[in-house]
Parts: sequence; structure tokens; C-alpha cells
Amino acid sequence: MTVHAQETEPTDDVLRLSEAMIAKGSKSFAAAAKLFAPATRADAVMLYAWCRHADDLIDGQDLGHDQQADFARGQAERLAELRRQTEAALNGDAAGDPVFEALRQVVDRNHIPHRHPQELISGFAMDVEGRTYRTAEDTLDYCYHVAGVVGVMMAMIMGVRDEAVLDRASDLGLAFQLTNIARDVIDDARVGRVYVPSDWLAESGIDQIDAEERGQWPALHGVALRLLDRAEPYYASAYAGLGALPFRSAWAIAAARRVYRDIGRALRNGGPQAWEHRVSTSSARKAWLMVLSLGDVLATRFDRSGPGPARTGLYGRPSGPVRQSSK
Repeated sequence: MTVHAQETEPTDDVLRLSEAMIAKGSKSFAAAAKLFAPATRADAVMLYAWCRHADDLIDGQDLGHDQQADFARGQAERLAELRRQTEAALNGDAAGDPVFEALRQVVDRNHIPHRHPQELISGFAMDVEGRTYRTAEDTLDYCYHVAGVVGVMMAMIMGVRDEAVLDRASDLGLAFQLTNIARDVIDDARVGRVYVPSDWLAESGIDQIDAEERGQWPALHGVALRLLDRAEPYYASAYAGLGALPFRSAWAIAAARRVYRDIGRALRNGGPQAWEHRVSTSSARKAWLMVLSLGDVLATRFDRSGPGPARTGLYGRPSGPVRQSSK
């Protein structure tokens, strides 16, 4: 089932800022977002702008780059301010801040439950509190709060309200984040963050990640491959949900799915040495993957084999009031 957003237009200055932020902050998503219908694209990039700002505020970065050395100082205060400003925006008062005005407009137009932006902030709180991740389920819980719920909100912008389809949208966010964690194991460790299950590290003979100890990298690469393997059923689940999306939205999501999954391919093929540079996908390859993704959309439009793979054993997103994070 799909619904349509209210017939109101995004504010020009808010949209311009959002477009500028996505162009610099995420080349992969920016490329895929060009495939959306104009109204859907506007709301998608405006939601991205708020998510990007919130992430940067907590991480001490500028559009995902230039990590500040002392980013942990004042994090709790920044988190509290982020909560305050977000709640004000959700209650209709963005106080003239274009990023929070973007959130206000998107939530209002698409009737997004307030608990979803709140869940994202709960994910940022996990970072601020220094939560540890012992098991794969712990890591998946983090992935939902910082990425899966973004997938849910994006799907709602595309008109989705069917809970089963929203589950598959969440699955794509989980797959993206598992891929990100695998790619960023070394960079995260350099700033004191570890999202890899500690049980997996122990099984690989690693008590604590030392990013500068190249001798650890082969074992860490093996752990990263486990993360990529864990992402695969979530990518498959997301593929099964493409047929429920409007055509252009399905194409944009199929393209993003292929591009992110290709990051995992590059890490697999590059071996431990892949971490010597940022693992990425070239512009030419992104263009080719966007062409291939059109085939995915067409295939799901004519597939009569059923609703796709069952989600048995996959992460179940929370329902009801926002759960408070804990260490």
C-alpha cells in the first residue's frame, strides 16, 4: 500500500542547502537520488540533510569528513541540544534553522511517526555512551538505529505504509551499515570506535584492535568478510521489496543497493591491503551499476514467484515507544 505526501512544496532555501549537503556528503547516494521523481527527491535529500547534520554534530565532522581530534569533548551536550532541536522541529517549531526546518517539512508532508527520528538519535546516543557490541545481534541493533530506521523513513517518503515492505526497507539500511562497518574497521578503531562483535574478534585471536598493527589486518579482514556475509540476506530481502515501490523510486533504491554492495566486493577483492586507501567505487562503475539496477527493477516488476525470501532469522525492528539505549 502506498500513500501520497501532501501537496505542499519544500521551501527553496531549505532545499538548496539540502542539495548542497548531499552533493558533498555522499556521492553514492547523490548519484542514486537523481533517479527519484522530483518531489520524492526533494524530500529524500532534505531528510538526508538533517541526518547528515545530526551525524556530523555528534562525530565532530564536516559532511562526513575531517574528523576533529577532540570530537568526544562536549558530545553529551551536543547530543542533548540535538534532541532539543529535533523535538522542537517535530512539534512544528524549527526556529529558523534550515536543517531542522527540512526535518519539520519532511515529517509533516509524509506523516512520518516522530519515533523514527527519535530512534536515529538513540543510535547516536549509543556512540556518545560508548556502547560495546559483544554479539552480532548487538551490532545489528546499532545498525538499525543509525541506518535501518533511515531506510524506513525513506520508504515512507516514497509512499510506503505496508509494514512488510518497511521491514525490507529497514533491511537495506542494515545491509548498508554492515558494509560500512566492514569498510571502516580501521578508521573507526583509530578514533576509538569498534562496532565489530567482540565475540567475533575473540574467535579471530584479537583482544583489542590496534589499527596501526598491520599484523592484525589479515584476521580483521576475515572478520570484515563475516560482516559482508551477514549483510547478504539483508541485501536479498531489500531486493524483494523493490516491486512494491514506485518505478523511479525502485530504480533509485536498486542503484543504491548495487553501489553499496559493490563497496563490499571491492573490500573482498582487495584483501587486507584495501584498507591502505578508502574503499570506494569509481564514477564509471557507479554509472554501469545504475544501468544494471534498471534490470533489477524490471525483473521485480514481472516476477510472479511470490513475495521473495522469508525474513526468518533477520533482525526485527522495534515497535512502539522509542527504546532507551544502554551500554
